[in-house]
Amino acid sequence: MKRRDFITLLGGAAAAPMLAPFAARAQQAGKLPTIGFLGAATPSAWGHWVPAFVQRLHELGWIEGKTIAIEYRWAEGRPERFAEMATEFVRLKVDVIVTSGTAVLAAKQATSVIPIVFAVASDPVGSGMVASLSRPGSNVTGMSIQAPELAGKRLGLLREVLPGLRQLAILTNAGYPAAVLEMGEVEATARTLGIEIAKLEIRRADDIAPAFEALKGGADALYICTDPLINANRIRINTLALAARLPTMAGFREFVEAGALMSYGTNFADLFRRAGDLVDKILHGTKPADIPVEQPTKFDLVINLITAKALGLTIPHNLYQPA
Repeated sequence: MKRRDFITLLGGAAAAPMLAPFAARAQQAGKLPTIGFLGAATPSAWGHWVPAFVQRLHELGWIEGKTIAIEYRWAEGRPERFAEMATEFVRLKVDVIVTSGTAVLAAKQATSVIPIVFAVASDPVGSGMVASLSRPGSNVTGMSIQAPELAGKRLGLLREVLPGLRQLAILTNAGYPAAVLEMGEVEATARTLGIEIAKLEIRRADDIAPAFEALKGGADALYICTDPLINANRIRINTLALAARLPTMAGFREFVEAGALMSYGTNFADLFRRAGDLVDKILHGTKPADIPVEQPTKFDLVINLITAKALGLTIPHNLYQPA
């Protein structure tokens, strides 16, 4: 299947829905097959993604509360909680664990028996989640977003909106390996374009405001390397960026809905939906080791027109293709 790109223009910052079905809760699963869903961020941060996963399960005949049970746990952007939540799922004897990013490693450390499906992972081979994309070789499989060229694509799009871009700040969680890897890719691309880099490295939510204060106007735009911590604090980040009049580029549309200028990246809702297919295969007896890791096929460019207007920016006509 060929990769597809979609362009969306937002007239404002839409709030992600807070859906009751995936609030953290303890339910008695009884004899129903049970999914342990470990969310790295918050229910609102994943407001578009979890419904896509649940809807796909429904289409495949798995109806929550009737033919399947789902135990939701939310780490709220705190990686130190991954291990205890994964251990809890092992204690509950769930049939499959669904999660993302570095939470996969915590789940893998907690069990080598229970199947683990990652809906999103930046570098599943390099991080040790799987042996290879074609042959995972363990109890883990899922959806990879490994695409180094995306950093260059994002910078290219940002320069189309900001032709005079000379100084770029990069906001990164220095404790998140995939974000650090992305930061390196952005730096390498920026060097080829003659763009100077200012690193804003954080490790906790309390570091965000001081990082912006340290910048002191020394950038033309802000590139956001997304991870669970930054995702959970995206509204705060966008508020600070707008106050500093910094155009922002992020990796997925939820940041634009929270006020960022632009995003370009994998359609996460599609990945979560496809993760439902992998869970279905596992619940029907297929071993994760025999299910190849899949890669993205849909990519979105999303632009917030109200933010562009507030920053006094004109969006080039070649990007102006409303969905």
